[in-house]
Amino acid sequence: MKPYELVIFDWDGTLMDSISKIVTCMQQMAQSLSIATPSELAIRDVIGLSMEEALKTLYPTLPSVDFEPMINSYKEHYLTLNTTPSPLFDGSEELLSQLSANRYRLAVATGKGRNGLNRVLTETGLGHHFESSRCADESKSKPNPDMIHELLDELKVKPHRAIMVGDSLHDLNMANNAGIDAVGVSYGAHSESKLLLAQPKAIIHRPIELLSVLA
Repeated sequence: MKPYELVIFDWDGTLMDSISKIVTCMQQMAQSLSIATPSELAIRDVIGLSMEEALKTLYPTLPSVDFEPMINSYKEHYLTLNTTPSPLFDGSEELLSQLSANRYRLAVATGKGRNGLNRVLTETGLGHHFESSRCADESKSKPNPDMIHELLDELKVKPHRAIMVGDSLHDLNMANNAGIDAVGVSYGAHSESKLLLAQPKAIIHRPIELLSVLA
């Protein structure tokens, strides 16, 4: 028997190389609304959180009612105005194909909203690999374990048979809070040294290396 039945992936910074686009869109949002422009490091630190939680962290003195125009402006830049490419990481598609061929069950737990995740699953043609998913606008934000708990309940998988793969400390802490193992990826939002704070099972440097960890 394989040690794991279910592999849960984060999306941005884990399967898709979208960190640069997220950073520039967040900065362009701030500039268009004439508010303080956060640094790249500050933005990287909140990637993986829901949009509202990210804004609360970046702008702690703003009332929550001010977030709606910020979210709308960010979406406009991300979907229309910003042309920064967001390709899949080299090896992501091969990894998912091999995992599916080896009969692993796959899911997504992401800080994206549902519309955003559905869009990229369609655009990349990868949606057929995943049995289920949870998004930031339909569950509590990472590192709360609700996304994972809901996926385990839906798919009827025991915690010791599931593993989370993500590029941020929020992903790994969510896994820890849910009582499942985790693998960090070093090529996304957070550095290897930061990811190690959550004591993951392993750190990988290319998507395809996950196969060796699971084996």
